[in-house]
Amino acid sequence: MNGTDTGCRLGSHRVVRPAGSLPQAAWQLDNTPVPLSNEILCAVEVLNIDSASFKQISDVCAHDPRAIGEHIRATVAQRGKQHNAVTGSGGMFVGRVAAIGADLRARGDIAVGDRIASLVSLTLTPLKIDALLGVDVATGRVRIEGSAILFETGLYARLPADMPVDVALAVLDVAGAPAQIARLAQRGNAVCVIGADGKSGLLSCVQARRRVGTGGRIIGVVPDASTPAARLLLAHGYADHLVEADARDALATTAAVSAHLPGLADLVVNCVNVPGTELASILCARDEGTVYFFSMSTSFTAAALGAEGAAKDVTMIVGNGYTKGHAATALQTLRDHPPVLAYFTQRYAPAAV
Repeated sequence: MNGTDTGCRLGSHRVVRPAGSLPQAAWQLDNTPVPLSNEILCAVEVLNIDSASFKQISDVCAHDPRAIGEHIRATVAQRGKQHNAVTGSGGMFVGRVAAIGADLRARGDIAVGDRIASLVSLTLTPLKIDALLGVDVATGRVRIEGSAILFETGLYARLPADMPVDVALAVLDVAGAPAQIARLAQRGNAVCVIGADGKSGLLSCVQARRRVGTGGRIIGVVPDASTPAARLLLAHGYADHLVEADARDALATTAAVSAHLPGLADLVVNCVNVPGTELASILCARDEGTVYFFSMSTSFTAAALGAEGAAKDVTMIVGNGYTKGHAATALQTLRDHPPVLAYFTQRYAPAAV
């Protein structure tokens, strides 16, 4: 493998096994840090493990940073990528562009030395960890020295100059959610966001408020309405009401939501990081409503069979992390809403405050 070779634009040439797989579905990838003519090599500084995956790993490792780091190092060493075998999810990275294959240089949108965030999952990204520098249990960040390969179809974003890097990373990690809500929510809609106090949930509420207007209704489902994120939602009108509920209890959650939305929701957004919340999401939607599962904890078998068993005719949408213009939409959401930017800065980059 050398810089004059050209690989499959989707990265199939990096699959070690099983033969015939694409990178995301593969068990193991070739993570050799030498870019082909249609690849980009990055020097990786931070892994941002997705919320569902980090929670699962943290629980298994008794929330010990050293054990979590070694767990991730072992996964990458074995598979050539960060792919949680339990949740099936990965995350994203931040790093600097180290080399750009000859076939991609004409794009002109990045240059060697630029700091970028990957916008494709670590489950399909060839990754090599040379040194593990630390784990932040509070944010799911793993600081490393290493390398990663982006394929020709790999998405990325240059980090903005007008906000702290850690804030931009936190937002770009869930960029698909607010961009999808901007497309799905309609003026006057009733929207229910399950997991409204997390990163994706908060941004979904902000976008939903913009889209539904003052005539719409937004209900957030949270485990604790006293948290800073929950208080922010109410204080600035991003949610009309918050319901304290465990979304794994479908009947109790539905009853609590229906107290505020007797006709149930036109759009339900699932942003939680725990399994077992599919049926609550479905039951909170009106017949012929829409349920958007952004959570990587979602079992789509449970969702499909649960809807069938409950005789609910709803449209269910997979939480595709990519929507056209999603990075720009997510970052602009923070710029347009100073209280949300202040919260993200305090939560994810406190040293910058």
